[in-house]
Amino acid sequence: MAKVIAIMSMSLDGYVADANDGVAEVFAWYTAGDVDVPNPSSDFTFHVSAASARHLRALVSEVGAMLTGRRTFDLADGWGGQHPWGIPAFVVTHHVPDGWPRPGSTVHFVTEGLESAVAQATSAAGDRAVGVHGGQTIRQCLDAGLLDEIHIDLAPVLLGSGVPLFDRLQKAPVILGNPTVVAGVGVTHLRYPVRAR
Repeated sequence: MAKVIAIMSMSLDGYVADANDGVAEVFAWYTAGDVDVPNPSSDFTFHVSAASARHLRALVSEVGAMLTGRRTFDLADGWGGQHPWGIPAFVVTHHVPDGWPRPGSTVHFVTEGLESAVAQATSAAGDRAVGVHGGQTIRQCLDAGLLDEIHIDLAPVLLGSGVPLFDRLQKAPVILGNPTVVAGVGVTHLRYPVRAR
């Protein structure tokens, strides 16, 4: 079965966005270097350090489907119907938004719950991993025992308040293994295995 990996950029004090859903500070590392890493299905190109470029290229090639919540989908404006990494995206939601699904889109909506969404994303990923975006979706996956790894792109900023990543965990403590660490410019990439309960 495919690995399920949480993937989020986060401030040092644990926030994935500021109080107004702004992500400029935690995403600043995407433009902090001189190595271009284009996204497979968008016009946006990352400009990162050499270490971050190696890290991003490996991660993009590893992940075969993305799972996210409705809030992240809405904030990203549905990625225009195509996730930037060129992979199918599965959105956990209670209701399919108006105007969706769209012809030619690789965004799928799952109204049958989190476990069904993980199963569908796993099937679509094949022998590759499933990435998970969004604080609430990551927390729900942790509580359900569905995450294999947590990948954090840790930004050197203290936001003081905002949208926290790990608040309100219902099944804490969650024990993690030793991380792999990649030091980039304006970011430290941390990847922790989640120990089985």
